[in-house]
Amino acid sequence: MAEHRTMQRSALLDAARTLLSEGGTEALTFPALAERTGLARSSVYEYFRSRAAVVEELCTVDFPVWAAEIEAAMEQAAAPEGKVEAYVRRQLALVGDQRHRAVVAISASELDVGAREKIRAAHGALIAMIVEALEALGQEQPRLAAMLLQGLVDAAVRRIELGAAEDPRAIADAAVEMVLRGVRG
Repeated sequence: MAEHRTMQRSALLDAARTLLSEGGTEALTFPALAERTGLARSSVYEYFRSRAAVVEELCTVDFPVWAAEIEAAMEQAAAPEGKVEAYVRRQLALVGDQRHRAVVAISASELDVGAREKIRAAHGALIAMIVEALEALGQEQPRLAAMLLQGLVDAAVRRIELGAAEDPRAIADAAVEMVLRGVRG
């Protein structure tokens, strides 16, 4: 029974990722989740009390996976500049990943406090990953530099997701160049 519930919960999360990445937050409705999974709408409520609860669960499940991928890419680099480049490139490479698109599609303003807090904590963990490399590069305010660097990454993510005229590789190259020029001072 517990295994069956786990499978249904997993199917609901997969459906939520698909709905979010295809149609944004408006597409994530309980009727749509029920339709995608073949469950009754009342069954969806047995797993999640609200859309925000679905989003919170997605953050809890998916974010550690991306964070591990980013961290693994950074560990491949020996020098701090290489770690910074890996941090930027890996995040931008994840843009096409449905798990990433799903959470990016979520507007924090319509989430409850718990879901917003989860997203904030997840972003805090990303920032913490890069602070050490920025310290090694001589940044006097590495945490501030990390937050600004992440802002540039977020802007590049949005540019790629918009299907901008530039090739995603060109966007990644430009972002890396700007970040490295900025962190070298």
